[in-house]
Amino acid sequence: MAPRLTPEQFAALGRDLDDLRQRVLADLGEEDRKYIYDVVKAQRLLEVAGRGLLFFGFLPPAWLAGVGALSLSKILDNMEIGHNVMHGQYDWMRDPALNSRMFEWDTVAPAENWKHSHNYVHHTYTNILGKDRDIGYGILRMDTDQKWNPYYLGNPVYAALLAIFFQWGVMLHDVEAEKLVSGEKKWSETAAVRKRMWHKGIKQVVKDYALFPALTGPLFIPTLLGNATANLVRNVWAFAIIFCGHFPAGVESFTEEETENETRGEWYYRQMLGSANITGGPLFHIMSGNLSHQIEHHLFPDIPARRYPQIAPEVRAICAKYGLPYNTGGLTKQLTSVFSKIVRLALPTRSPRTPGGTVDGDRARRAA
Repeated sequence: MAPRLTPEQFAALGRDLDDLRQRVLADLGEEDRKYIYDVVKAQRLLEVAGRGLLFFGFLPPAWLAGVGALSLSKILDNMEIGHNVMHGQYDWMRDPALNSRMFEWDTVAPAENWKHSHNYVHHTYTNILGKDRDIGYGILRMDTDQKWNPYYLGNPVYAALLAIFFQWGVMLHDVEAEKLVSGEKKWSETAAVRKRMWHKGIKQVVKDYALFPALTGPLFIPTLLGNATANLVRNVWAFAIIFCGHFPAGVESFTEEETENETRGEWYYRQMLGSANITGGPLFHIMSGNLSHQIEHHLFPDIPARRYPQIAPEVRAICAKYGLPYNTGGLTKQLTSVFSKIVRLALPTRSPRTPGGTVDGDRARRAA
């Protein structure tokens, strides 16, 4: 059970984490610059290799190698480059190609829409029910305090479809379909969002499923299937990493009342309790965009993600200092926990909030 800290402890927690953040920012320099340039170079080489190998797609080994290289390229572009660059992690470099306001990634979701729904809404209201739309993405029931209705019996099916078509789910996220259905929002209010979606979606579909396949001439169909497979691999991987960082057992949610007039220390507290990490080696962390360190990312979204493994021991020590849990585990453990929750919450189960107790057996609740 996560303890409710005193005002003095919250203030001290805020100072400890602010100090850690400032020390990292003050240390940014050539190694960070070289790192991101190396990742961009690797991503581009993998894309060139993948698309080149698809010209020999009539040979099964070449097709498989091409799809593998293209899949890795798309994962790097999405996770370690796109996500992190658009958080402003490399704005200090003053390189237009890596500037958060100018960067556009290799996915159907327009950068401008994503930065609103993710950088602003999600990172401001992390795990606040009714405010953070990433809790279930407007599709799934991922918390016992989300009111159940028969629609949620399809929870496992919706989750599988979201994983397969994840880039499309991210693209549609900023339309806020659930608010359109409830009448909270008018269709006309989504005009600008829909315009950006339309332009980016068409451009991406033409590139992946018309232009590049056409360049391979008689191998149009194998190339189209290769591009579709690479997108599928990237989608499922991104879904798995993101859900493991947000929804395994032990991750807490919060009410608007609990977070009203939140101090800096209380904001940090919410980020720590509302996140989970995934253990793994250096390559695993790179391919996850270092979102395998979701706790550190939620605490410091604008710090270059390559720094998260370095500061993780100190963050863990700060958690221990204040008696707070540090939720971490292997990919298999976290995935199993997430899918168990998806299946369990498809049913009309609900446990009342118990001050200082637990909810649904997997979420510690703070004392009021």
